Amino acid sequence: MQMTLKNPVRLCGIGLHTGCDVQIELRPAPEDTGIIFRRVDLQNFEIEARRDRVSRVVLATTLMKRGVMLSTVEHLLSALYGLSIDNLYVDINSLEVPILDGSAQPFVEAIKSAGTVEQHRERTYLCVERPIRISEGDKYITVEPAPHFRITYEIDFSHPAIGKQKLDFVLDPVTYEQEISFARTFGFYDEVEELRQKGLIRGGSFDNAVVLSRTDIMNGKLRASDEFVRHKVLDLIGDISLCGYPILGHVRAYKAGHALHTDLATALARSPKACRKIKGDRLFVHQISENVVNE
Repeated sequence: MQMTLKNPVRLCGIGLHTGCDVQIELRPAPEDTGIIFRRVDLQNFEIEARRDRVSRVVLATTLMKRGVMLSTVEHLLSALYGLSIDNLYVDINSLEVPILDGSAQPFVEAIKSAGTVEQHRERTYLCVERPIRISEGDKYITVEPAPHFRITYEIDFSHPAIGKQKLDFVLDPVTYEQEISFARTFGFYDEVEELRQKGLIRGGSFDNAVVLSRTDIMNGKLRASDEFVRHKVLDLIGDISLCGYPILGHVRAYKAGHALHTDLATALARSPKACRKIKGDRLFVHQISENVVNE
């Protein structure tokens, strides 16, 4: 069944790129609403969390509708998808979702404190039936049929503190909370001044990102030895949620980023021959028939 919050919950922080103070309130929404951002500073102007609203993917995912922007949505969307929240209003008083500690963990904690409630309509799943592949140079992202949402992600950085990292797992709310939500965004200290001259990361600090020098990590210990690839997975989950439905398929990504993530979300939404929508009450029957065919 579809899911929303039981009670509203508020969070506040600063925008990673704008440096502005931001307040958001997560509010329950009716069945079939989806995730809708409401700019309360602009008379509750609504921006739907959909792939056709994506306008920029430079260091963050930005949505836009009729000239109104909302940036850095991926961590919050990741938490909502990871915890199976289908319907929600996100009231926000600025043009960027707060970065908080650079991970999705504060959003997860807020959602759990608010509680969740099942609604009366079945969830619709997007079932991948044919492979899709998108590439850019040596970077790529693919999705292929699978009975659940599985992610295999690999990164390869020349930095000695990162190197090659790979993560493979099947997503469910418990796994998301325990294995993915805590992973923080990361950046390189040598790039800070250039990015700030471009109007980016004005709110960045040692408190909301893993910061790397040319050879090491500058602000304490990692939360996991492979925190970098875990954060890439966190971003992927938020970005791919923009296709509008929970996915049944196996996503494989190599050195991907927001651009390829959101391109895949678009391809999923626009590929009726590769994907089929299945109601939750038909899901078990579909999986049984798939198993029979495979055997």
